[in-house]
Amino acid sequence: MGLTVFTGAAVFDGRAMHEGAALVIEDGAVGAIVPADAAPAAPAAGRVALAGGTLAPGFLDLQVNGGGGILLNDAPTLAGIRTICAAHGRLGTTGLLPTLITDRPEVTRRAIAAGIDAATAGVAGFLGLHLEGPHLDPRRKGAHDPALIRAMTAEDLALLAAAAARLPALVVTVAPASVTPAQIAALAAAGATVSLGHSEATAAEAAAAFAAGARMVTHLFNAMSQLGNREPGLVGAALGTPGVAAGLIADAVHVAPATIGVALAARRHADAIFLVTDAMAVAGTALDGFTLNGRPILRRDGRLTLADGTLAGADIDFAGAIGVLVRACGVPLAEALRLATAAPARALGIEDRAGRLLPGRAADFVHLGPDLALAGVWRAGRPLA
Repeated sequence: MGLTVFTGAAVFDGRAMHEGAALVIEDGAVGAIVPADAAPAAPAAGRVALAGGTLAPGFLDLQVNGGGGILLNDAPTLAGIRTICAAHGRLGTTGLLPTLITDRPEVTRRAIAAGIDAATAGVAGFLGLHLEGPHLDPRRKGAHDPALIRAMTAEDLALLAAAAARLPALVVTVAPASVTPAQIAALAAAGATVSLGHSEATAAEAAAAFAAGARMVTHLFNAMSQLGNREPGLVGAALGTPGVAAGLIADAVHVAPATIGVALAARRHADAIFLVTDAMAVAGTALDGFTLNGRPILRRDGRLTLADGTLAGADIDFAGAIGVLVRACGVPLAEALRLATAAPARALGIEDRAGRLLPGRAADFVHLGPDLALAGVWRAGRPLA
């Protein structure tokens, strides 16, 4: 591929913003970030002059239910994972966890097998799997089918532990109402990242789960016990426990901008908050709806809902979420970008190879224009259509 030099845009490396800089790409990998006037000479075909905006690492999304017209639940196959990863790649997400919403045991097994196949095949953008349920709390079911929510069994635990050993990464969302601390400890010991979500847990119950090995929280504030003056709930436990990272849907629908600001102020300096899209089948398409476990999901005015108005995933991409953070929440652009790049990499334990533009790493990056709209995506230095 040779040498390519990008100039004309600020460069965010995942931690710091570099103004007046050039991003140097060599044979599909990051070469350096240097002052624009010190950039190496490149042939005409290798010089890319941008009209402002920002270059940043490709986005990393740890909760992606679907995209490109399909849900992982409906297509728990290698082809399904390819479609979801490709759809989100075009939206700037160069690494993601396809996510299975609560379903039947046979669908879970098929999704795990497909994830192992995707890892073996080296599907571009595939980081592992996220299994959101079925071991949740029906009191906080959200859009999950309550008929499919159930307690974890020894057989479930063995399946998940075996999956964690064969997948690049496995996140499992559970509720203390449906799992025991011993099961959480066993999953963590097997290499899974245990996340608490869809839960009415008290702060004490959440603390016991964290002590057992849970270290993540799924879509903070949504489908969980809230922060109260006498009972902190799962929200309070998440914000108050060192070493726990929480995903956040920044669409100004799931969480109000002022509430987003509170969460970021509470945990700003420890990568403890990271963005997720909670994207569904409609991501990257013009579809006006889809079905989930046989129930219609409507797409209207930036919302995805069941017929009764219950939110069912989100209708936003990362560029849109960054715009919400900057414009509605007053978050500096570098901070907003970090929440979609270095922060999720750290939460998943892959910060040694993803989420940063550092020499030697794969040249997976995006260009946001001055209006924060997505203007370009590159994977391994090659533009994505």
